[in-house]
Amino acid sequence: MRLRELPEWQKLAQCAARMSRDETHLKYLTADAQRLNEFSLKGGGLFYDFSRQRVDKKTMEHLFDLGRALRIDGQFRAMTQGERINVTENRAALHTASRDFTNRPIIMDGRDVTLEIKALGKKIKCFADDVHEKRIVGSTGKPFRHIVVIGIGGSHFGTEFVAKALEMFGTPGMSIHFLSSLDSYHFEKIVSSIDPEAALWVVISKSFKTVETLANARLAKEFMKQKVPDCDAHFVSITAAKDTENDFGPPDQSFHMFDFIGGRYSVTSAAGGVPLSLFLGHDIFQRFLKGAHDMDLHAQNAPLDKNIPLIAALISVWNTVFLKYGALGIIPYAAPLSGLCPHIRQLHMESVGKSADIDGAMMDEPAGTVVFGEPGTNAQHSFFQLAHQGKPFPMEFIGIIKPWHQTYSGSCHGVSNHQELWANLIAQPIALAQGRPNHDPARSFSGNRPSSTIIIDELSPETIGGLLSFYEAKTVYEAFLWRVNPFDQFGVESGKKTASGIRDEIRRRNEKKEGGHLEIHRPETGAIEKFYMDMLFQGE
Repeated sequence: MRLRELPEWQKLAQCAARMSRDETHLKYLTADAQRLNEFSLKGGGLFYDFSRQRVDKKTMEHLFDLGRALRIDGQFRAMTQGERINVTENRAALHTASRDFTNRPIIMDGRDVTLEIKALGKKIKCFADDVHEKRIVGSTGKPFRHIVVIGIGGSHFGTEFVAKALEMFGTPGMSIHFLSSLDSYHFEKIVSSIDPEAALWVVISKSFKTVETLANARLAKEFMKQKVPDCDAHFVSITAAKDTENDFGPPDQSFHMFDFIGGRYSVTSAAGGVPLSLFLGHDIFQRFLKGAHDMDLHAQNAPLDKNIPLIAALISVWNTVFLKYGALGIIPYAAPLSGLCPHIRQLHMESVGKSADIDGAMMDEPAGTVVFGEPGTNAQHSFFQLAHQGKPFPMEFIGIIKPWHQTYSGSCHGVSNHQELWANLIAQPIALAQGRPNHDPARSFSGNRPSSTIIIDELSPETIGGLLSFYEAKTVYEAFLWRVNPFDQFGVESGKKTASGIRDEIRRRNEKKEGGHLEIHRPETGAIEKFYMDMLFQGE
């Protein structure tokens, strides 16, 4: 199936031509008093305003028709019911099952996977409670106070986002650190800020073949061997690789990762559950899961024209394909959400950034878009010059109604800091949409730059869970619209395979104890590789 050949796709192309006319400028569309009511929704614990997107009723009707033609709501339900929706790897994709509170069985290959998930959840709870109640302590008797998470990609970004967002709920006296980079500076910085006797290292790797994670885990183990009498007591492993579970920690401190939950969707599995339960407490983690579950139910059951993540996905495809925008900015007006964009960046770009469809055919154009962002108001002093006057790109603004408890208060120009934050949150989408013409080109703003606004009541475990689930569902729906598999990531492996060959050459040099001539087995790029290899050894 070629998407361009669908009549719904062709009608949307016609809509895009119409929406490029002067009379459809956002300053005219947003002047309609009913615009907000007709182009906003509430559901799953958040408010979604797409009134400042470059769409009208007819565009939305054709987008809904596209969704129906591709049966994406049915695909989403099939995913949640355990069908092998990950076609390239012949796997199910059951991240939603890791936070399912309905008690309904989810049958995959003849077994109810919810029983395994619940058993694992109980094990996580018992372990976290034992650490908090000091029944499990370090090898010298000190209670654990420092959690160091070793992982990369899907074993890092999502969990760090949630830990930052809910830091105010953290267990008193407990700190959490994330070790992902191979740069020795990162390791040195972490170990200089922890007490090894009170440190618990959580090593997360589905296969234990991820070089970055394995290298850092071995470095941590060597460090701990020098600091404590029994370093194994200070390690926890989260993996699906049974033959390597005991390499890092005792068997009862090993937690299973299911192969039907992909890394970037794994925050609500053991990959996020163990470190977050240790840092926040298991009760807070359960509240977070409940918030994600509520949004899951909305994403599964809401009608197509009322389904918030589905509509957000439709608009994303509209902006990327038909309006030709090449990027998306995510701007949360809340400092605790500083980890949101890095997580969504990986979630979207690994899931949707594909050039082959689910039938194995090359697509007419690659899917996906560039995702970047920064919390407001910092973002306004970073790249909003480009946003307002340079090349346009859509944005998603995120606001929090109730600020976290403030110990100190003050005002500037008669408003509090939180009110000033909201003044900017309200103003920026308006200014982007409406523009501000001026006879001086340097001071003129064209407007007609689209954005959506997402509002949640407060920073709570439930709302953060809902926000996570919203972006996961949006990503999956968008992939279904593009007809790509959102659960594989073969592009990630390409550079790693090249690095493997170079690593072998470096190892041979180390073994020979020399930095001279190097025999390269890839003649087409050998001279370039040799140049950088020589540079490496000259610097050591």
